[in-house]
Amino acid sequence: MNYTGKYPSSRPRRLRQSDWVRRLTREHRLSVDDLIWALVVHDGAEDEITVSAMPGTARLSVRAAANAAKRAQKLGIPAIAVFPHVNSAKKDASGREALNDKGLVCEAVRAMKDSAPDVGIMVDVALDPFTDHGHDGLLKDDRIANDDTVKVLVEQAIIQTRAGADIVAPSDMMDGRVGAIRAGLDGSGFQDTLIMSYAAKYASAFYGPYREAIGSGKLGSGAVANPGDKRTYQMDFANTDEALREVAMDVAEGADMLLVKPGLPYLDIVARVKQSFGLPTYAFQVSGEYAMIKAASGNGWIDEDRAVIESLTAFKRAGADGIVTYFAPKAAELLGV
Repeated sequence: MNYTGKYPSSRPRRLRQSDWVRRLTREHRLSVDDLIWALVVHDGAEDEITVSAMPGTARLSVRAAANAAKRAQKLGIPAIAVFPHVNSAKKDASGREALNDKGLVCEAVRAMKDSAPDVGIMVDVALDPFTDHGHDGLLKDDRIANDDTVKVLVEQAIIQTRAGADIVAPSDMMDGRVGAIRAGLDGSGFQDTLIMSYAAKYASAFYGPYREAIGSGKLGSGAVANPGDKRTYQMDFANTDEALREVAMDVAEGADMLLVKPGLPYLDIVARVKQSFGLPTYAFQVSGEYAMIKAASGNGWIDEDRAVIESLTAFKRAGADGIVTYFAPKAAELLGV
């Protein structure tokens, strides 16, 4: 039990009166070791292509991504999460470009590992950047075919790992995909490859800018494929107990690390997952969260630097071991690395 005194003998403001005492009594600390840098790559020659919905970010060429890996290494950022913007000419209903071992993701992974071998590379295992309908799975009679999709995801994860990925992160929310990927990796000799499962990924309005960034903004037509609608596989944002069931299944199937997405609107989920399972737990500060901070700061409504550090520290306070964020290099610089 916690005990506290009474005013006037107890004055909590004594512990806030100067910088040195605030630092001395601070309960949670954010460091560069907590950061995973989210970045988007493209397969063109132009080093940077601005993303209008995410000021300050750009799609990077493979060459620029390799340089970004060097920058991460210099800043001390432990890992980078790679997301692809795939040329529309390479997209089809089956997302087969996801299985191209000479495709954008694999080329970017190889280049980044060559440039900065000590930086961990995390890859997204999902089909939405590669499908012309924009969904994370294969469509069959206007429904997402779970088991057929999982088979493709296993092959995708193995190909990405062969290219040098250190962490595979299934973000599709198909049932059973973590166990299938674990079995596939182990059977291919990749027992040491980490799986960071998007264990609790919600159907959220906060993904909009990201869909512009990777070029999957428009979903196809049909009963399940309504514009922006991934609610038959991503979680209902009103649910918390469901998240724990999802996480429990992924843990049982072999997940090494757990990810909650989005971030700030779901701090309660981060806290429950960490308290319930104790595994390394991460949060994704998604594109919409990034864009809101940038928009507010751009209008002079908030102090961007303070908002970045405050929002990232909130994840630590909730129990996260780290954060996937587009602000990673900025945060590393603000933290004085």
